[in-house]
Amino acid sequence: METKNQTHVSAFILLGLSEEAELQPLLFGLFLSMYLVTFTGNLLIILAIIMDSHLHTPMYFFLSNLSFADIGFTSSTIPKMLLNIQMQSNVITYEGCITQMHFFILFGALDSFLLTVMAYDRFVAICHPLHYKVIMNPKFCGLLLLVPWLLSLLDSLLNGLMVLHLSFCANLRIPHFFCDLTQVVQLACSDTFLNSLVIYVATGPLGVGPLIGILFSYTKIVSSIFRISSAGGKYKAFSTCGSHLSVICLFYGTCFGVYLSSAASQNARASAIASVMYTVVTPMLNPFIYSLRNKDMKQAIRKLFR
Repeated sequence: METKNQTHVSAFILLGLSEEAELQPLLFGLFLSMYLVTFTGNLLIILAIIMDSHLHTPMYFFLSNLSFADIGFTSSTIPKMLLNIQMQSNVITYEGCITQMHFFILFGALDSFLLTVMAYDRFVAICHPLHYKVIMNPKFCGLLLLVPWLLSLLDSLLNGLMVLHLSFCANLRIPHFFCDLTQVVQLACSDTFLNSLVIYVATGPLGVGPLIGILFSYTKIVSSIFRISSAGGKYKAFSTCGSHLSVICLFYGTCFGVYLSSAASQNARASAIASVMYTVVTPMLNPFIYSLRNKDMKQAIRKLFR
């Protein structure tokens, strides 16, 4: 049968994590629970930082923005997935798909950049403690937040605009639970060379660059900690960045795990299941990591319920 070329499409079909009808209620309950925990946990982090004046420092300023990015990152995919399960429909409109891609890339890139900014903040605090307040002044902190927003927005807009120029075939089935950029590009009938070029030339450095910044910051941090003579001093210095380091390992560990599993397996459904780790599980665990390992955060959250 000849494949029909459709320059303009009205909708895509999201195949989701499973097409088995008996699993849908289980998936709905599981992902609704994880989404509510993610949303509530990150919202509590934001409110605690806003309400407690003791947390009005650069580190917590960036943490509140990371929590906001995590809410946006998860909200770009999970609500639509839950709606499709509830409505027993796996359709997403063309406009909805483009919008979902835009916000997924935006908040995903922002997450990565903010982790880098927070690593730089810890680098200054540990390696240059006497100059910390001078370096991390409000104006500079605002700049450190503005640049990630602009770069993330540019990346998401660029990829979105490139997809708008593609024409699609009759096969509009996406083997994922959201509109993943690479999966959508693979469905196109038109030439996708420019899209691939943008993904590797623009998105690639934006993904690898923050990781290099994080590795550089922590190389300097570890070197500085080892120069501290007392064991208590070493523990105190490391404890200030322990939560952040845990989140970095979780975020990049799951991302690389999904990438390697995708490269090793040609099963798109398996890759979709693996991607749940960094799209849902990581944003859900971040509030627990920062609150359980941080005495100031625990106290601030308790104050919210008094």
